[in-house]
Amino acid sequence: MSSSRRAVLRTLTAAASALALAAVTGCGGGAEASSDQARKLRYQGSVGQVTLPELAADLGYPGDVELDWIGNVTGGPADIQATATGQSDFGGAFNGAIVKLAAANAPITAVVSYYGSDAQTFQGYYVLDDSPVRGPRDLIGRKVGMNTLGAHAEAVLKTWLARGGLTPAEIRQVELVALPPVSTEQSLRQKQIDVAVLGGVIRDKAVASGGIRTIFTDYELLGAFSGGTYVFRDDFIRKNPDTVRAFVAGVAKAIEWARNQPRETVVGRMESIIAKRGRNEDTSLVRYWKSSGVAGTGGVISDQEFGTWIDWLAAEGELKGDKPKPGDIYTNQFNPFATGGGAG
Repeated sequence: MSSSRRAVLRTLTAAASALALAAVTGCGGGAEASSDQARKLRYQGSVGQVTLPELAADLGYPGDVELDWIGNVTGGPADIQATATGQSDFGGAFNGAIVKLAAANAPITAVVSYYGSDAQTFQGYYVLDDSPVRGPRDLIGRKVGMNTLGAHAEAVLKTWLARGGLTPAEIRQVELVALPPVSTEQSLRQKQIDVAVLGGVIRDKAVASGGIRTIFTDYELLGAFSGGTYVFRDDFIRKNPDTVRAFVAGVAKAIEWARNQPRETVVGRMESIIAKRGRNEDTSLVRYWKSSGVAGTGGVISDQEFGTWIDWLAAEGELKGDKPKPGDIYTNQFNPFATGGGAG
């Protein structure tokens, strides 16, 4: 097992262990919630970007459910670990990372998709124009920079390498380097890494600057799909079902609002949100926003969006015992679009 994979598994195992010792904290809010349910939700954001819950809150969709920003995070595994251990009330990550944490017996449940890949929004694997890297075998012995290990970028890369004919031993010779998203492009241009994994607005800004080219994208490899979901702790859901329902409905409506508005309208709203929150951030990233990439209407989750990664993790030997079932990890019960609603 590679050192990067051992580090990821240690992180997820530690999260599950810490959960058993964590004090149950009831923070959060509910638009339609009874007075004894939480009304503020602690969460982590992203520098220079607007998350779907932040957009939903600005649009007023969750009603009186408020968000309580506790800081920023650069990777999904760290975000859901904070949720599992009670440091935040919800977090979001790549579905494969959620499978790992759930398999480690962390009582968390995914409730709504929040990002994905489509023809407009995707994660690409980029090299400099003069790079000799063209195909999977060219990556042997080279460095690939990505925002976090053990998540979306690593899973997609290894799927591509395996489909390209590389053996497990050869795949282990591809060195994975964790880098903050805002630093990955610079590291590529300075030749500190050979391949940069870039997504969303960060990718579009890098491409617009020129001098780089794509070797493949997750959309080309897998087609349109939702890649990550927001999770809550099970104890929080039991105590605050109306709060969770208001949150999910708000995020779901924000997905559809952004899907159906002119791009300029969405970008303008995001710029306004960044300006109002006063964190001394650069708004240039959101100007490249194109879509959330979420596949399902209102972020409704499908079995396949977890099943794909359950099968991959099992094949990688990272799931012990019986494979979990997708339906044990997520629920659509709080999403009004799951039953054809959502317009109200």
